[in-house]
Amino acid sequence: MSLTLRTISREQHLAFIQSLPSASHCQVPAWADVKNEWRSENLGWFDDKTGQIVGAGLVLYRQIPKLKRYLAYLPEGPVINWYAPNLDEWLQPMLAHLKQQGAFTVKMGPPVVIRRWDAPAIKAGISDPDVKRLRDVEATFIEPRAFEVADRLRRMGWQQNEDGGAGFGDVQPRYVYQVPLENRSLDDILKGFNQLWRRNIKKAEKAGVEVVQGGYDDLPVWQKLYEVTAERDHFRPRPLSYFQRMWTSLNNEDPNRMRLYLAVHEGEAVAAATMLIVGGHVWYSYGASANHKREVRPSNAMQWRMLRDAYALGASVYDLRGISDSLDETDHLFGLIQFKVGTGGQAAEYLGEWDFPLNKLLHKALDIYMSRR
Repeated sequence: MSLTLRTISREQHLAFIQSLPSASHCQVPAWADVKNEWRSENLGWFDDKTGQIVGAGLVLYRQIPKLKRYLAYLPEGPVINWYAPNLDEWLQPMLAHLKQQGAFTVKMGPPVVIRRWDAPAIKAGISDPDVKRLRDVEATFIEPRAFEVADRLRRMGWQQNEDGGAGFGDVQPRYVYQVPLENRSLDDILKGFNQLWRRNIKKAEKAGVEVVQGGYDDLPVWQKLYEVTAERDHFRPRPLSYFQRMWTSLNNEDPNRMRLYLAVHEGEAVAAATMLIVGGHVWYSYGASANHKREVRPSNAMQWRMLRDAYALGASVYDLRGISDSLDETDHLFGLIQFKVGTGGQAAEYLGEWDFPLNKLLHKALDIYMSRR
């Protein structure tokens, strides 16, 4: 297949995304409005024979201080045929185009899964004192074609930092936790949950926890819980304006792109979460909970409701997003994988993010700058 790459309209980009079973929420045109501190561009790959669009990419450009040069970033993209034997014919024109646009380095995240581990394999890893990381556990499923993609990228000059970060570190999670929904009944999915999860869902129901869908006007309620969570878990929260912009941008593009859920007990919201939907892929994207009333298990109730709603939408996967690959119980991130593993699903490892330095000197300078931050 011979290809031509050119800038496309948002409408063309969206139409292409809508023609696919799914794509990352970071690759829908409206994501550019969410990330409004970056300049953006929509790229399209066309099949020369048919004139049809066969691939698309959302590029975000971040200018470096004092210079008219940019870091070009394609989060969880581009959306192309990654297993094509002529991968360089897809990526070389992209690099040439981005260089022309003033990019000194390119970062992308191929949406390619390399390995999966099911819940029993992870549990066995957790209980083995010699196992400290997910990658020390034998994978339940391996995608051999993903290794070929990695080899091709290396041969083309793309670089990856093996300690989990590439260049200025992976921005999007490399390891995620997913619950497959396809060809399963809800009953079967619930049976996959561990005993503690099932017990907690029942406990929440008994305590009268009600999970409701919120709207734009409920975002300040979300923000309060989110800031409580940020303080408890020691991270810097995003401002309310970010979530308001996210809601407006994404739902203007597709009225069912973003949802807000609130777990309410005795008239008070004690947990909240945002959900993103692109085709058959549904993500639990941000979660928050109060410091009190944890014993009524609002988070379990909320996840179960969100998963059921994803199922009702006909989704093929419910994605609980990032986990760390640490299986060490003393690691502060261990609780995250422990909570998610209870849903029965599986951990997935993506190829991770890759860098292509178009100007080695500026790329190196950025690397040093980012490592000092």
